[in-house]
Amino acid sequence: MHVHLIGVCGTGMGALACLLREAGHRVTGSDTAFHPPVAPALALAGVETKPGWDPANLEPAPDLVVVGNVCRKDNPEARSAIERGLRYASFPAVLEALFLKDRPSFVVAGTHGKTTTASLLAYLLFRVGRDPGMLIGGLPGNFDASARLGGARAPFVVEGDEYDSAFFEKTPKFWRYRPWAVAITSVEHDHVDIYPTAEAYRAAFAELVRRIPDDGLLVGWAGDPTVRELAAGARCRVRLYAVDGDDCGGESPVWLAALGPTTGGTTAFDVFGAGTFCGRGVLPGAGRHNVRNALAALALASEGVGAPVGHLLDVLGGFKGVRRRQELIGVADGVRVYDDFAHHPTAVAETLRGLRALHPHGKLIAAFEPRSATASRATHQAQYAGAFRAADHVLVAPVGRPEIRADERLDVHALADAIVAAGGRAEAPASVDALVARIAELADPGDTVVLMSNGTFGGAHAAALEALAARPPRPPSR
Repeated sequence: MHVHLIGVCGTGMGALACLLREAGHRVTGSDTAFHPPVAPALALAGVETKPGWDPANLEPAPDLVVVGNVCRKDNPEARSAIERGLRYASFPAVLEALFLKDRPSFVVAGTHGKTTTASLLAYLLFRVGRDPGMLIGGLPGNFDASARLGGARAPFVVEGDEYDSAFFEKTPKFWRYRPWAVAITSVEHDHVDIYPTAEAYRAAFAELVRRIPDDGLLVGWAGDPTVRELAAGARCRVRLYAVDGDDCGGESPVWLAALGPTTGGTTAFDVFGAGTFCGRGVLPGAGRHNVRNALAALALASEGVGAPVGHLLDVLGGFKGVRRRQELIGVADGVRVYDDFAHHPTAVAETLRGLRALHPHGKLIAAFEPRSATASRATHQAQYAGAFRAADHVLVAPVGRPEIRADERLDVHALADAIVAAGGRAEAPASVDALVARIAELADPGDTVVLMSNGTFGGAHAAALEALAARPPRPPSR
């Protein structure tokens, strides 16, 4: 079958394209830009790519057109496919129809941590011999691609995105994933362009829980009150998890982790199941949020497929993380430069706390680009002010979506002022170039810089490394 994907360079669409290629289909795809890491993965998989939105990209006529949610209803290529009567569908509909019908679907959902948790779950299942399929909205370090077929009847791990499916299918992607086992890591109002209220956002997750069959499994973080409410209404088996010290609202989680030391770039933690000590795990990276992610994956693998906890803990240390999640992209003039996808206030705070634990010495400089539909708006203006406490200096880039009305847009100067008023150091450079220049001025050898954005940050990552490497050597940070 010849399948054509419109918007093929999105993380999810790119993963689907690779999955279709592995299944033996001819795959073509179009997009307005082809950036790493997705573009190289498409080339490696043998996906034929075409630039721009053009009806000519549909020649010869494909058997199936997958329309990504990046496409608006006036997209000329999508409109041509529909008007010509070509068979078309959304990304989640194709995933459901071709890959999820005859195997147990493990859906990892939540506002935060779902990419890392899904990647870790797939890795754990692979290492204990379950040969899982997977589709992840990122590039896991333990696999060559973000998607794999796996065994015909093996579990299929899918990152459960709550964003809508397509302009003709305005429902959450994860409703189409036939969930048998589900993890919900957190529920905090996000995607305000799709969910105008917190209640509407919660309702999407409530319907996901409702779709889990009676013999299925729900794993949820007990530290989130909304997750606890959703779990209380589930008709399937429920397993709550938490890290010692989380406020669980009086619930007693079945799965509990007690944090150990962070040394040598890893975090140790002890795992207890139903009050019984299961063993100690060692996880690359740092941060309570990463331990929570690991605990969710361990619970799903143990409760969902019966994998021995001891075996899971033995292989845990081999996890290589996910691109753009606390990813060290280089060191220049003694300054560590990290890339991270964090854009919600909670994710920003957790990322910075984790990096501070990983690198307790030297300054921590946080550069933040508000680019997502939610981050670009004033929805979380007040919450952002407290999210950067772990950083020694904060640089807030211009809003990545200038088309948003000024009265709805995040005020980056007010954010910088609020951080300063709370005792921190912050500024809002006028451009990405000016922000990069400030990094080169502020950072000393031994310092850590993290660039946080859900987009490309205008090339700031490479530019920062170049600027640091080009400057005259300077003494270490004190």
